[in-house]
Amino acid sequence: MKKITITLFTLTLLLFLGISANAQSDVGVSKVGTTAAQFLKFGAGARAISMGGAYTAVSDDIYASYYNPAGVALVNGSGEVAFNHAEWLADITYDYAAGSINLEGLGSMFITLSTMQVPKEKVRTNDFPEGDGRYWDATSLSIGLGFSRRLTDRFSIGLQAKFIQESIWNTSATGFALDIGTYYVTPFNDLVIGASVTNFGSKMQLDGRDIQVNLDPNDDPDTGPNNVPGQYKMDNHELPLTFRVGLSMKVLETRYMSVKCALDAVHPNDNDEYINAGTEFGFMDMFFLRGGFQKILWDAENGENGLTFGAGISYQMDSGMNIKFNYAYADYGDLEEIHFLDIALGF
Repeated sequence: MKKITITLFTLTLLLFLGISANAQSDVGVSKVGTTAAQFLKFGAGARAISMGGAYTAVSDDIYASYYNPAGVALVNGSGEVAFNHAEWLADITYDYAAGSINLEGLGSMFITLSTMQVPKEKVRTNDFPEGDGRYWDATSLSIGLGFSRRLTDRFSIGLQAKFIQESIWNTSATGFALDIGTYYVTPFNDLVIGASVTNFGSKMQLDGRDIQVNLDPNDDPDTGPNNVPGQYKMDNHELPLTFRVGLSMKVLETRYMSVKCALDAVHPNDNDEYINAGTEFGFMDMFFLRGGFQKILWDAENGENGLTFGAGISYQMDSGMNIKFNYAYADYGDLEEIHFLDIALGF
């Protein structure tokens, strides 16, 4: 069984590396702004955010559904539900919710829901610069269904299928994606190696009544055909495919205190590679302080991400349920800082 586990882990890593190598074919050329569904890159869970997003090999709770679906198999008890809220940049609202249930002898099933909402704005035109009485808004939605399973006491795999939709006013685009992950606890001081590929799927193309027009081919209303139905040609765009490899390990564990460190290397298809790093200090497995640094770029001048920190409380109730509250702060340089809040309930 040990040989089978190592073989599966190696083959999965090679698959991920192959997908990643094809994700960005133009070496040295940045592809910022070339993918759709950017809300899929916002992150989830205040614990993960406060650790700089270095969560691929930490994933041992329901927020593994975002970073590494294989980690959902490590959720204790019968399952877990959680909700994460953030006031994103430019008054954008971002929410992430997930729930899992452990099926004894089979694995863990989980569902996810993430939404992004842009506030309503007036429709302004040359004739009505202060608004023509109409309002537009934009929304993004992702719904996922996944499965995770422990193949051995040290090796887990996970898969998630997602439906994705983005809308702006009366125009929308839809797509489908897969997330794949592996989670391996090595014999060396229980060092964890995690790997995942997220948002591997179809392209997205806008369609709707806002791109439809009536044409006059000869620009003469008195001759020829008039009001010919037509529409603007819209490009299709790839999803933000992301490849992650992470390491994590408890570097200190005593009766009252623990320290966990984590490091992620991330390869997106629409930006340069970067590294996330984070640390979590725990006291009595109840109180936690966390800090990290997100997106340590090879070219630091091109990034706005920076320090992160946060705190959390985990309380075990007499009924056997576990309730968690977490907070995170993320610095975005010249842009606004972002505050994350989440609550989770284990049962």
